[in-house]
Amino acid sequence: MFGGIAAAGVTGDELMVRVGPAAAHTALARSGARVFDINGRRMRGWVVVAGSAVTEDEALGARIDE
Repeated sequence: MFGGIAAAGVTGDELMVRVGPAAAHTALARSGARVFDINGRRMRGWVVVAGSAVTEDEALGARIDE
């Protein structure tokens, strides 16, 4: 939580990260990232990161700090 708003979460073996609309393009360019959608509806400002891309603590921290 950041200021009472969800900033990151886990679904299955993937990481969901709120990066905001301005940073989404940059975040999606990183390895393992994809658009976060629910039932075909794109969630603006959120990305999903494959669990295999965040197996190390440093990689996980970097994604959350995006």
